[in-house]
Amino acid sequence: MKLLNSAFSPSIWPEEPIPHSAAECQKCELHLQRTRMVWGEGNPAAPILVLLDNPGAREDKEGNTFVCGTRQTLQMAAFEAGLIMDDLYVTYILKCRPIRRYHKETARRACLIHLQEQLQRKNPRLAFCLGNTAVQWFFGNLELEVKNLRGKWHNVRGIPTAVTYHPLAVRRRPNLARQFAKDWTMLAERYRLISHL
Repeated sequence: MKLLNSAFSPSIWPEEPIPHSAAECQKCELHLQRTRMVWGEGNPAAPILVLLDNPGAREDKEGNTFVCGTRQTLQMAAFEAGLIMDDLYVTYILKCRPIRRYHKETARRACLIHLQEQLQRKNPRLAFCLGNTAVQWFFGNLELEVKNLRGKWHNVRGIPTAVTYHPLAVRRRPNLARQFAKDWTMLAERYRLISHL
């Protein structure tokens, strides 16, 4: 994967509205520091659910919406694998962007209720976890690591699931880019296969 690809142009994917039942969530301390919640983005009816740890920055200091490095790298990998926005729904373990220290385990456990609700409503055909935090909480085992699970399919919560590195890890360590691209290609190939069933 090229971290700079002239054929690719990042875009702001639409956010899914927050369900009324979750809009005023106060299940953890993050409600005291958040500016807003992000339920998910992309196509809410997509066959592929992509899971990250938490939302990143979405507005610059002037309040203008922009595409952060995580989303840019994710979108570029999808583009190079032949996937489009309509194929993907991106959501998070945490639905708020933390801006200061917090009790991670308590917050993630509280937010899992929201993720379980999303899975029941959306019933995705495939799941793709990006980064150790997403893997550990989706798989339900805090000892797991991407490096030991990537490159193959797993059945998690009744969903065929693959894993790869977090986009920010790839940006910080370009030597991971080749494996990151291979994992996205594996996802795209599985999606094309099940699309014809």
